Amino acid sequence: MTDAYDLDSGPDPAAYAADHPEVDRGADTARTVHAVGIGPGNPEYLVPRAERALREADVVVGFETVVEFVEDRTDADCLTCGYRDESAALAAFAERVADGERGAAVLMGDPNHSGYQFVGKVERAVDAATNGSVDLRVVPGISSIQIAASRARTPMEDATFVTLHKSGALSDGFARLRRDVGDRHLLVLPRPFDWMPGDVAADLLDHGGDPAAEALVCERLTHDDETVTRTTLGALAEHAGGDGRGDSPFSDLSVLVVRR
Repeated sequence: MTDAYDLDSGPDPAAYAADHPEVDRGADTARTVHAVGIGPGNPEYLVPRAERALREADVVVGFETVVEFVEDRTDADCLTCGYRDESAALAAFAERVADGERGAAVLMGDPNHSGYQFVGKVERAVDAATNGSVDLRVVPGISSIQIAASRARTPMEDATFVTLHKSGALSDGFARLRRDVGDRHLLVLPRPFDWMPGDVAADLLDHGGDPAAEALVCERLTHDDETVTRTTLGALAEHAGGDGRGDSPFSDLSVLVVRR
């Protein structure tokens, strides 16, 4: 279902998810699939509405690293996947929804912050299997972006948020960061491992960023091993380069904050 997308040339599955507002048919029914934001991984941040969607589901689909956080919160059959078998898992999920089962797709954090590509893939698969007769509704969650904004004291109304944690072109996101560096707080989800915090910092310096600007790299937010590295844009840029796990001192569960 998903391999028809060429993310370098389009269409982006996020555009499928954002093509129109949710259909208002009243209360949720068995003919509703939920795209559930499970929060940053700490179960204390799983909102009650998400818990109910998981509890009522017959089948749950998501990346293995996401499902593992909530598999003890549901009796549903969990279909896990990675990038290579994502298409097959979504097709199997959609067929079970078409057969009348209640379905939920799980995403880290809040789907509205960095999950629309997966939401679009789920919705497209379900639409294809059900001829569009099943609605998809997003259940918002707590995002690591919200936690990072709290840790850094950067109100969202004074900040520019950009996710680089997606497939395909990143030019629009970088244009916004370059435009706003120094004028607004920046909240950035890096992309493992080619656009990590050091790489983003180096790019911002090349486009007018102040080397002395305060920067924070927040890792594994809300978990027991949470860390917040407080540094400057200039010092952070020293970690630029490479595209492998060992090329950055920061993990793939990082949020970069650059204060204005």
